[in-house]
Amino acid sequence: MRANERIFVAAPIFHSWGLTALQIGMPLRATTVLRRRFDAEETLAAIEKHECTALFAVPIMLQRILALPERVRNRYDTSSLRIVASSGSALPRSLVTGFMDAFGDVLYNFYGSTEVSAATIATPHDLRAAPTTAGKPPPGTRIALLDREGEQVPPGEVGRIFVGNDMLFDGYLDGAEREVRRGLMDTGDRGYLDADGRLHISGRDDEMIVSGGENVFPRPVEEVLTDLPQIDEAAVVGVPDAEYGQRLAAYIVVREGWRLDEDSVRAYVHQRLARFSVPRDVVFVDELPRNQTGKVLKRLLVEGDVVEPAALPNVG
Repeated sequence: MRANERIFVAAPIFHSWGLTALQIGMPLRATTVLRRRFDAEETLAAIEKHECTALFAVPIMLQRILALPERVRNRYDTSSLRIVASSGSALPRSLVTGFMDAFGDVLYNFYGSTEVSAATIATPHDLRAAPTTAGKPPPGTRIALLDREGEQVPPGEVGRIFVGNDMLFDGYLDGAEREVRRGLMDTGDRGYLDADGRLHISGRDDEMIVSGGENVFPRPVEEVLTDLPQIDEAAVVGVPDAEYGQRLAAYIVVREGWRLDEDSVRAYVHQRLARFSVPRDVVFVDELPRNQTGKVLKRLLVEGDVVEPAALPNVG
């Protein structure tokens, strides 16, 4: 980021990511463009009108921009964009490659939390090499992948993600605290480092299920599902199972004009992942329930409440 940037802040300001964009823009003397509601085409029009150099967004916003017909996207000159910074939830592999193919290598993936602030940043170079990566720690931040005993796990092995920097929070208002080891704080996420030192997020600690004795994370299954051209969105959750303890259930939004059946979904996953990662339940829904920042509310899926969610005033 440079002085006198022109930043379009699409991310909601009440969310830490939108607030971060404002806080970065102020000392840079940036021109900041805001809209009350997000609209994909109007965002492109504003980028052209104000010659925005940076866009701060959450993944669902980028997904809706990319979902615009190519002829609509081509109406607007977005060549001024140098940075499209995304955070708030995971970026699907298909969205990463599709967005950069359409808008150039300008995408950055930011991983962090309210508790630990900045953890890692994936640059366009990182995302071209490994589209699902969360990147590497910025200056002043350290990360470690630890096992239950607090020992560091080797590259490629899933461990608990711990982060250390000068911006760790002091605790929750109810007095609860996150576990700290070696000056590093537990994020509540699990992941692994690849051979190049890039972090990959496997999922939340509380999202991992044990099915037939195997540890299974939903995110790799979601990545495989969203690679299918018929699928617009997918969310995978763990549900109770009398035989295996837990099993995976996939909730899928099919693209308009396409058709898909449960057996095809299971066969596709089985060809690419281990047997225990194949969702036994496949449910087709009109849309996934989301909160106002666009994050999927998996709790509602687990509870079986998949009725249409309320309108998202900040996502549109």
